[in-house]
Amino acid sequence: QERIHRGDRLLLTRDLPTTNESTCCQAQCSLPEVLDQLLVGTPVWIDDGHIGAIVESIDSQGVLLEITHADLKGSKLRPDKGLNFPETELQLSPLTDKDLQDLKFVANHADIVGYSFVQRPEDIELLQRELHLLLPKNAKIPAIIAKIETPLAVRNLPELIVQAAGKQPFGIMIARGDLAVEVGYQRLAEIQEEVLWLCEAAHIPVIWATQVLETLVKKGIPSRAEMTDAAMGERAECVMLNKGPFILEAVTILDDVLSRMQAHQLKKSPQLRALHSW
Repeated sequence: QERIHRGDRLLLTRDLPTTNESTCCQAQCSLPEVLDQLLVGTPVWIDDGHIGAIVESIDSQGVLLEITHADLKGSKLRPDKGLNFPETELQLSPLTDKDLQDLKFVANHADIVGYSFVQRPEDIELLQRELHLLLPKNAKIPAIIAKIETPLAVRNLPELIVQAAGKQPFGIMIARGDLAVEVGYQRLAEIQEEVLWLCEAAHIPVIWATQVLETLVKKGIPSRAEMTDAAMGERAECVMLNKGPFILEAVTILDDVLSRMQAHQLKKSPQLRALHSW
């Protein structure tokens, strides 16, 4: 958990980190094939956008990053945190070797499959094909929830819906953590609106996810901004909360907020309810 500051260097390695005095610290990328697709000058974000960097150079050891965004006092570089490459269209299969192993259990026991980093119709077709091979005879086909978290997935959303919804129950998760980093925080609200509109037109249910009532869940007192954000979740079919010590209080408050809002809003359509506050 070293602290890293703006201007520091970070070496992303393909293998376990080695001693290198020229860098502030090193970290291993769990998908080393990603590093081969990066170009000098492209941005990299770490830990849901808490640390920003730019690719400075690439060599046999890995990718050297210059840190461009971090807390004034430095940001802790914790283990097992995610990486985002917003200007790089990564050519990776969304089904890893571990996913393929997990699908053997999923096909026999699960009702719904959550599918991360779906970007193309071929990604949906791949999962459908693998499930078909593993499903017991005459078994019910599980639903798919596609996590929308990249600009390419947003652009391809109509094609994703067509590929999936005609063959099994299908829903969308707006994964706002990765999506904000990938499209830029300024565009997140705009992209949310477009996804909600499109899914309503296609009769596809939507999960509103990531950091809903996050401060309340973790600290017991909500921020004003997140209360408004939670209320906007009324326009989706489902709102997802993350774990935390105050999760029961958060569920109670979220239920109260959404119950009040449902008289004002149905999906993207205002209900023009009589105003009772005066």
